[in-house]
Amino acid sequence: MQISIITINYNHLEGLKKTMLSVFNQSWQGFEFIIIDGGSTDGSKAYIEKHANKLTYWISEPDHGVYHAMNKGIAKAKGEYLLFLNSGDHFYESSVLQNNHNKIANFDLIYFDWQTVGENKKQIVHFPDKLHFSNLFLGSLPHQSTFIKKNLFDKVGLYDENLKIVSDWKFMILALFVHECSYKHINKTLTTFYLDGISNQIDFTSEREQVLEEYFEPYVEDYKLILDLKKQKKILQSNRYKMLAEIEKSWFGKKIVSLFFRIYIMLFSKRKLKDVLTQKKK
Repeated sequence: MQISIITINYNHLEGLKKTMLSVFNQSWQGFEFIIIDGGSTDGSKAYIEKHANKLTYWISEPDHGVYHAMNKGIAKAKGEYLLFLNSGDHFYESSVLQNNHNKIANFDLIYFDWQTVGENKKQIVHFPDKLHFSNLFLGSLPHQSTFIKKNLFDKVGLYDENLKIVSDWKFMILALFVHECSYKHINKTLTTFYLDGISNQIDFTSEREQVLEEYFEPYVEDYKLILDLKKQKKILQSNRYKMLAEIEKSWFGKKIVSLFFRIYIMLFSKRKLKDVLTQKKK
C-alpha cells in the first residue's frame, strides 16, 4: 500500500461529510482510508458506520485530543506515505490524486500547495521549492497538503500529545532542520483548508516559543531581532544574523548547525514510534 489517508474527527459531522465525500470521489482509489473519531455524539459515528464498507479502518472512542487521535491513525496505517486530511478539509479536485499519486515517492516529505478559504477570501498558497529555517520560524508546512513517509515518525518521534495546537509544526521543523529529512515540492494544489478551525481561533504563540526555546534557543532572539529590524527598515547589524544568513545559503553552514541540533536532540530524545506503540499495547 503506497498511501494512507487519515481523517480525525470529533463532533464535526458536516465537516466530516465534506472530507469523506472528497475522498470517496477521487478518480484514483489506490489508497487506504482510516477514520479516527473521538467518540462523537453528533451523528458522526452513524455516518461513518453507514460508509464503513468504503473504509479500511475506523474507530469511534474517546481520546486525549487531536494529536493523540493522529498518533492512533499512524499506528493503524499500513501505507508508505501518510496524509492527514482532517475533518472539514477536502481535496482540491476529484482528479488530484489521479494526476499526482505517482509523484509520491523517494522523499521523506512531499508537499503540495493548498487553497485557503476565509470568510471573504480564498487563495492558493504557494510554497517554495527550497525550505529555509526562516520558512518554519514564521510559518509551517500544512499536514493537509504534505505526504509524510511513515518511517520518518520512527526517526523524529510521534506527534507531541502535550501540545494542543503546534505539534504538527514541531514535527516538521525537527524533521527538516534536526534530522535533515529529504523533501520535494510539487507545484500543484492538493487540498482546501477553511480558516475557521481551532488553530485559527486560539493564540498558539506560547506553544511555538516553547518549542523554539527547547530546540533552537541560540537563534530565537536573533530571528526576532531580524524581524523587528526588517519591519523598521534598519540595517541589520547582528553578528549572529550574518551567521544565520550564511546558514540559509551555505551547505557547509547548514551541516555544522545540523550537527549541533542533532547532538542536542540526542541528549534529550523523544520516544520512538515503536516504543510508544509497545507501551500502548501493554
